[in-house]
Amino acid sequence: MTENLNAEIIAIGTEILLGEIVDTNSVYIARSLRDIGVNLYFMTSVGDNERRIADAIRIALSRAQVVITCGGLGPTVDDMTRQAVAMATDRELTFHQELLDEIAARFATFRSQMTDNNKRQAFLPDNAIAIHNPVGTAPSFIVEHNGGVVISLPGVPREMKFLMVDKVLPYLHERYQLGIIKAHVLHTAGIGESMLDDAIGTELLEQSNPTIGLAAHSGQVDVRITAKADSVEEADQMIAQVEAQLRARIGANIYGVNDETLEQALVSLLKERGLAMALSETGIGAYVNDQVSKVPQGKEILTLVESFTNPDELRAALGLPEKATLKELAQAAVERVCEQSGAMACIAVVSLPDSNEAADSEEGTAVVAYVGGQSRSRVYGFGGRSETVRPWVSMWTLSMVWRMLKEQADVESVR
Repeated sequence: MTENLNAEIIAIGTEILLGEIVDTNSVYIARSLRDIGVNLYFMTSVGDNERRIADAIRIALSRAQVVITCGGLGPTVDDMTRQAVAMATDRELTFHQELLDEIAARFATFRSQMTDNNKRQAFLPDNAIAIHNPVGTAPSFIVEHNGGVVISLPGVPREMKFLMVDKVLPYLHERYQLGIIKAHVLHTAGIGESMLDDAIGTELLEQSNPTIGLAAHSGQVDVRITAKADSVEEADQMIAQVEAQLRARIGANIYGVNDETLEQALVSLLKERGLAMALSETGIGAYVNDQVSKVPQGKEILTLVESFTNPDELRAALGLPEKATLKELAQAAVERVCEQSGAMACIAVVSLPDSNEAADSEEGTAVVAYVGGQSRSRVYGFGGRSETVRPWVSMWTLSMVWRMLKEQADVESVR
């Protein structure tokens, strides 16, 4: 039977707290633990201070059986992980000549001179299990303490990843009876997080295994199903049962799973139905065009693409008066590109490029989609060219077209 094992990750380094580097190590370790069925409830960052690191380790040991630290194993004065682990587990440090010899040998292969401060790296907490590091100069170690373990890894990503795979995961498998944790993500669009939460229902969202979680992104919401089981096959069966329930409730909004994108889903549906698409963009650059064009065969389904800098430029091209609203401009633009291209799927986006995205005015962006004789529109209270607005508008625009195509295909399938 799989053991219920909890872990905690502690990323060590003042540079993380100052925002000078991004902590990608914790993400990698978290995914590695997930794949072997280890629960992870806390991830901590702490600066280069011996007492604070020790406090963080003590707290972690009080709520997890496995604590993995990352960083602070170098030769300099601010590398304090060894001392902090010793302090947290009430131990002294012991010198290991064989570790210093290994460090010296590594420097020799680099044709570089080892300095005296590297001797610090050969000290480990008393009775620690040394993790020999063949890809770097920072020996790592495991301290078994009061039923729990502290595993200290180097902060250099290449070294950390090697030791995690080659040493740490085999150690955890040998010490504990582990299963797997598998995640499966359903991507939805065209529906907000609160409405999605309501549609799924409390009884599903509050179940314990598999668990269901929502994560909102720009214009889309992911539904993550996570199953813990003794085997991949068992996890897949558990996930499939929950996915079937979810699709019965929110299937109309699910466009893909795991690595699939909305652009891929839309292009595939257009190709499947033998349709082309025309596109008019104003005020957001050629963002939607760029997103669709990145997809294989994306450029092939775009028969006509036009882009205008701002609504005034579009208004002049359409010959409309100054009082024309953004929605009226988008409606005229979509009619024109449809007529010029003969496409059965057409999109027009008109946005005020210089508006403040936080202003939430009555009219900042208008979207009109035309698919097979039917049209839909939406007006948003934000506009602009920011990296927040453009992805958001693109997702909602493409999801509108995707849903219209899907609905028409569903109607035709029952005739």
